[in-house]
Amino acid sequence: MSVSPPPTYPTAIEQAIAAISEHLRGDYPLSQRTLALLLLQDDPEIWDEVQAQETPAALDAIRIIKEQLERAGETSLAWQIEHHRQQWSQQLAAQVTQATAPPRPNTLAEWVGWLCMNPWTGFPILALVLYFGLYQFVGVFGAGTVVGLIEENLFGEYINPFVERVVRAVVPWQPIQELFVGEYGVWTLGVTYAIALILPIVTFFFLVFALLEDTGYLPRLAMLIDRAFKALGLNGRAVIPIVLGFGCDTMATVVTRVLETRRERVITTLLLTLTIPCSAQLGVVLALLAAYPLGLAIWAGVIAGVFLLAGWLAAQVLPGRATPFYMEIPPMRLPSLSNVLLKTLARLQWYFLEVLPLFLIASVLIWVGQLTGLFDLVLRVLTPLTRALSLPAEASVAFLFGFFRRDYGAAGLYDLHEKGLLTGNEMLITAVVLTLFVPCVAQFLVTIRERGWKTALAMFAIAVTVAFGAGFLLSRALGMWGVSIG
Repeated sequence: MSVSPPPTYPTAIEQAIAAISEHLRGDYPLSQRTLALLLLQDDPEIWDEVQAQETPAALDAIRIIKEQLERAGETSLAWQIEHHRQQWSQQLAAQVTQATAPPRPNTLAEWVGWLCMNPWTGFPILALVLYFGLYQFVGVFGAGTVVGLIEENLFGEYINPFVERVVRAVVPWQPIQELFVGEYGVWTLGVTYAIALILPIVTFFFLVFALLEDTGYLPRLAMLIDRAFKALGLNGRAVIPIVLGFGCDTMATVVTRVLETRRERVITTLLLTLTIPCSAQLGVVLALLAAYPLGLAIWAGVIAGVFLLAGWLAAQVLPGRATPFYMEIPPMRLPSLSNVLLKTLARLQWYFLEVLPLFLIASVLIWVGQLTGLFDLVLRVLTPLTRALSLPAEASVAFLFGFFRRDYGAAGLYDLHEKGLLTGNEMLITAVVLTLFVPCVAQFLVTIRERGWKTALAMFAIAVTVAFGAGFLLSRALGMWGVSIG
């Protein structure tokens, strides 16, 4: 019985393995070649063991070898090594096995899984998931019915009037009163929007996301759109942060770490910054445009068009190519209620602990901006831009709020709608600009941390330009073609 030789790697990796092996002088239960491979793959236990036995000079030399090899490649070393191992195993398997046609699905779960990945049936299924999961459940029911009961009835009629009476009776100074219960106060804007408006919407979104995750649908969705994402310089793995972006773009920006190359992480972060509305913003926009079916279709078409165009252009400009995609496909199954609830609660805890302090901080910043006049100065700068879009000056407030948090911008749009200050066309244009506008403060700070100052500022400038450019073109197109959505 012949034994197959072990896998060999590209010349650069083999040279790095040999160079690292020369620096290993400790007593290890594994071969030097195995240790070198594990060090290149950043195995934490092996690094601890090597650090305990080797000299600082040897450790520095090993790190330099690894860093030089990483800079020379487009993908991570761990992925390169795993990719070549897979190729070797496939070649080995081809020598001892005979390929046959894949077996047909037998059980209902297998049939459902197959239908979800087949392009002819997978995209219609995706459309149904988006319609019933995001639009009807999150947008109409969550952002419409539930938010209406909590925000308008509970907070609007009972809690907020009571808190306002207490604050104005206890605090004698009007500026301090405005800080807590003014139009943009810590309670009336920060707490109310975070609990009554934002929390219900993200709750419903995370329920849908946990449900899809527990059924095994998300990996199949990744396989389904892998080919389409190749044109954007990505692969199917990018569906994970993209879908998470519909819940929270800040969290999704952190999750871009799962992507293999810096190029893919930059492209995905740009798409999250530019075109993916968070669940709170999406829920409010869907709820407002639900009364204008044509407007909702135009909004979705514009956002999808910008998504595809921005991704394609970024893929042409940034050097590199999309990496091959592989992912383990779990069996389809009925979701476990306990799993869905635990995942939803864990994500809600993370989101709520992050969003409430930021809402309170944003309220304080707005209060300071009003006292110092800085807030009014920024609004005056934005007003000519909103006028160019044929929008009322009050829309500038929604755009400015959108930087503090996208949820704030959506809430500002909601207020304009409630006051009757926007027509159907103006509502559509504002929704498009707000969706494409700059990321919120939290996402911007995370982008700086993950991608660096230069990349974050470039994305900020791109978002401003694209948002107002798309809004201006849409405004002129609606007027030229005489389109009125209501």
